[in-house]
Amino acid sequence: AVFAVGHRVVHGGEQFQEPARIDEATLTVIEELCPLAPLHNPANLTGIRVMRELLPQVPQVAVFDTAFHQTMPPCAFRYALPAQFYQDYGVRRYGFHGSSHRYVAREAAGYLGSPPEMLNLITLHLGNGASAAAIEGGRSIDTSMGLTPLEGLIMGTRCGDLDPAVPFFLQAKTGRSFAEIESILNRESGLKGICGVNDMREVQQSAQAGDAAAELALEMFCYRIKKYIGAYTAALGRVDGLVFTGGIGENSGEVRARSCRGLAGLGICVDERKNSAVGGGITPIQAEESRVAILVIPTNEEREIALQTVTV
Repeated sequence: AVFAVGHRVVHGGEQFQEPARIDEATLTVIEELCPLAPLHNPANLTGIRVMRELLPQVPQVAVFDTAFHQTMPPCAFRYALPAQFYQDYGVRRYGFHGSSHRYVAREAAGYLGSPPEMLNLITLHLGNGASAAAIEGGRSIDTSMGLTPLEGLIMGTRCGDLDPAVPFFLQAKTGRSFAEIESILNRESGLKGICGVNDMREVQQSAQAGDAAAELALEMFCYRIKKYIGAYTAALGRVDGLVFTGGIGENSGEVRARSCRGLAGLGICVDERKNSAVGGGITPIQAEESRVAILVIPTNEEREIALQTVTV
């Protein structure tokens, strides 16, 4: 028999700071949040409705990508826009990949043998979607994604951080609609925009074969990560661990090495041999002289959703 059904829901806004039992009121709020995650929340709702039809007697729980980051202080989550946009429309930074950041932070604490509240961590979820989080004593205090999952790191097809004037400039120059430009920023940019492919394995193969555009894409991707590591080191004041996770974070030694190159001044030094021999499980890759533990931790968002569902 099925005990419960846990659903990943990408956007929970400010309404959900924890996972929630699904009822009609929960569904209404998830639906109202669709404009903030148009690629995800409608699909999440479809899954919920199908499972409620198939298993009407079984409790169902929504686990929100945004919930873990609801501990961010206003100085981190507010944008420097007129206050009424926040008050009336909820325009602020929400952050995503919360289940993954929460899971690997807890795993890192277990591995390092310290309670989460004693540790400061920078977690890097690197996949086709990518985000960084600054975690102080087990609580997210900053993260790279914003109102939507478009902000922050360079991703497979998303641009990440961008001068906000660029869409207006492009609209004026190309005559394209803002809907078209938004689609380009989400679906045609990032690695794909720079070198034509969005799979990091292909990007690395092409770069090794001498493709200048692929090499640039790889360098830009890692440079953006390095800048966030520096920023979050400043935000935290002390960093005990740096965690790489997600498809790219777990599998690309090249990305890990480039992202940490030149950060010895921050106490971050990768051991090349350990970094190139990463297999399954939690793997430390820091050099002897590194003041910061550098860990590769396989994420398990499904397990995290299951744990949260059982708790609810």
